[in-house]
Amino acid sequence: MIDSNTVLTGQTVAYTFYVLAIMALMGWFAYNITREGKSNAIKPALFYSFVGFLIVLGVSIHIITYNTIPWSKMDLNRKSIIPDKVFDISMANHKFILPAEKLMIDCNDMVMFNVKSEDLTYGFGLFRSDNTMVFQMQVVPGHLNDILWQFDKPGVYSIRSTEYSGPKGVSMIEKDVVEVVGCEPDAN
Repeated sequence: MIDSNTVLTGQTVAYTFYVLAIMALMGWFAYNITREGKSNAIKPALFYSFVGFLIVLGVSIHIITYNTIPWSKMDLNRKSIIPDKVFDISMANHKFILPAEKLMIDCNDMVMFNVKSEDLTYGFGLFRSDNTMVFQMQVVPGHLNDILWQFDKPGVYSIRSTEYSGPKGVSMIEKDVVEVVGCEPDAN
């Protein structure tokens, strides 16, 4: 599965290029219509060709980046996926209630995190040791709150609430409670 950091980097580059192209069009258009006198530089065919190019480019970027989102295939085929492990986690009174002191995951296991809130709306996020987020979801009381994930890199992860749930929510962090083992270490 593609790492979420890779997806973010790719999308940042693609959308930065797209925004710069839009800014170039707007700058060119503004420059030519605000010059002294009447401007004949802007031909409707040229302007609309550039706008059409930006539309095609924007739609293409959305189609390409859709296929790079690592969890989209899992979400689309969710009914047919049987997870290798299921962790039932509760949240109440600004605390996580974990099924074990450490959640151990084998490399390439498909894992489902079933998270239930007893009182407030919380967030459930998994974070790497460098504090970058792997995934997150909102946890709403009285609703099904689960997420599937496949881990293909070794690591130790922390769980944090990613949703504002009052001043006490800031302390909702469980450090180094998820460990993925059995993978080949990264060469990087």
